[in-house]
Amino acid sequence: MGNLLKVLTCTDLEQGPNFFLDFENAQPTESEKEIYNQVNVVLKDAEGILEDLQSYRGAGHEIREAIQHPADEKLQEKAWGAVVPLVGKLKKFYEFSQRLEAALRGLLGALTSTPYSPTQHLEREQALAKQFAEILHFTLRFDELKMTNPAIQNDFSYYRRTLSRMRINNVPAEGENEVNNELANRMSLFYAEATPMLKTLSDATTKFVSENKNLPIENTTDCLSTMASVCRVMLETPEYRSRFTNEETVSFCLRVMVGVIILYDHVHPVGAFAKTSKIDMKGCIKVLKDQPPNSVEGLLNALRYTITLVSQLFAHILLSNLVGEPGEEKAYQD
Repeated sequence: MGNLLKVLTCTDLEQGPNFFLDFENAQPTESEKEIYNQVNVVLKDAEGILEDLQSYRGAGHEIREAIQHPADEKLQEKAWGAVVPLVGKLKKFYEFSQRLEAALRGLLGALTSTPYSPTQHLEREQALAKQFAEILHFTLRFDELKMTNPAIQNDFSYYRRTLSRMRINNVPAEGENEVNNELANRMSLFYAEATPMLKTLSDATTKFVSENKNLPIENTTDCLSTMASVCRVMLETPEYRSRFTNEETVSFCLRVMVGVIILYDHVHPVGAFAKTSKIDMKGCIKVLKDQPPNSVEGLLNALRYTITLVSQLFAHILLSNLVGEPGEEKAYQD
């Protein structure tokens, strides 16, 4: 359909307008093409990053053998030879996070600039909104894969320990030129996060707001809350869901909805779960609850563990009430 279609106006929650956003077919207009093309250069590599992460098996066997036989030089060399190319992959993932951060900030600049409101931007610049959604979709998929692969941190920890030992013993370290100590420190902080890509984007959004003091914070938070509303309405309304031609669009919308909630929570002064939030959190969580449990557990965990400390109590009460532990709704409302 190629357009954002207004389907209903604000409710008693005063969230502002909701839209049907054609995530499948939106194409850039002439005015969008400059930013669109810049972001597209980054997004075209996203699927390859996910494929590399999904196929990441680690060097657990070689590392265990080397640790169990510290005097066996051949086993030490074998473990090092197995880890170095894997660390090269980890470097590639980390560097992609920096490219993704720059792309997100470019999109935020376009979708929040004056004189148009965020809602008007989303109506006029569907293709940029779609790219914003694609970044969030990638981010949630990346973090879901990372959280289920402990080999990543194990491999990197072994690499750093071995590199340090080699320096102490003045042994030339093949691979150090690719990931030196300074870069290794930054990568270590990145992979220490349970959801490193979400943390990168949350920090980028916060930094965008702080660096653009002439831009009202509401421009950014309204952009995020409107996107959350768009996804919720499309998911909970059969008429709109029937417009999806690809069955994967449902999981796409779910990830995007959760992603913008988390970004909103990090940027908004009182968070996504406060009564004054422009995001209908009950509605969003009910949409998640209505999906097959095994398909959304990672998204519910992302809401539980990547929101700000201020929101965690409200989130725990609301999630417990709607997802598994009844009886606490009144505490949330109060």
